[in-house]
Amino acid sequence: MAVLEISDLVAEWDPSTGERLPVLRADVVAALRAAGDERAARIVRRIPVLGEVLDPAAVDRLLIRAHTELQRLNEEVRMAQRFAELLAPILAAVRARGIRPRVVDIGCGLGFIVRSLASSGVLGRDVDLVGVDFNRALVAEASRLAEDERLPCAFVCGDAFALAEDATVYLSSGVLHHFPADALPDFFRAQDRAGTEAFIHYDLAATRLAPFGAWLFHRARMREPLGRHDGVASARRAHGDPVLLSAAAHAAGMETFLFEATRYTNPLCAAMRPVVGLRPQLTGDVLRALGRRARGLAPAR
Repeated sequence: MAVLEISDLVAEWDPSTGERLPVLRADVVAALRAAGDERAARIVRRIPVLGEVLDPAAVDRLLIRAHTELQRLNEEVRMAQRFAELLAPILAAVRARGIRPRVVDIGCGLGFIVRSLASSGVLGRDVDLVGVDFNRALVAEASRLAEDERLPCAFVCGDAFALAEDATVYLSSGVLHHFPADALPDFFRAQDRAGTEAFIHYDLAATRLAPFGAWLFHRARMREPLGRHDGVASARRAHGDPVLLSAAAHAAGMETFLFEATRYTNPLCAAMRPVVGLRPQLTGDVLRALGRRARGLAPAR
């Protein structure tokens, strides 16, 4: 049976206009029950409705609460620092070629990664930092937080498969597993454009015990039932290394790597590791700058 995440089902947007579409609670409950997930169906049945349609305001509040808890988890596993470790040598190589860097985070949610990088200034003050998400409520909240924190970054609505935002480097964190395997090549192809020098896409490593590790971690650290459910579903949906590398190869002209391949991770944890793509002219400089850490880059075979 398909593994479904509640957050993917309770909010829907028109891909051409970006306008919100009504979501019938009965349809979501039926889909989850058809997938054999009665617990998720019960969670959705508790979401308020307007008539038969899920209340958009209630859905937005729920997703913002879940993403706020997810932000705390990202802080604990130091996701911004992990991105910075790879971004710093990439951006140095880009600057050496006279390019002003622009970093775009796809599926940014509340913009934790972008906001953290902007706050620390670790990448330098010349970097344009932009977050993109299809969910307008999350983009609005990310923009509000960045304004309150007086951070030099921006957030916009956008489609991961039809990106309006050009970037020197594209990022994502915990996004790849939301797409079926046959859609991943189009995700990577959308980033293969003039001016793109690299991508770094972190997601859950598909280890055998990752679902148990995700259950243990989310049970201990998250209060929101939707977040607990979707955290385990994410680990169950994670793509294996061959699937990711095969899909990443559709970004023509990029050399692709896995960083910290699954054989080096703790099988009892839902470990995060990225697929990395580099233009060949950058690869040597980046590997030299990483030093010993470059040993963690496993090239595609």
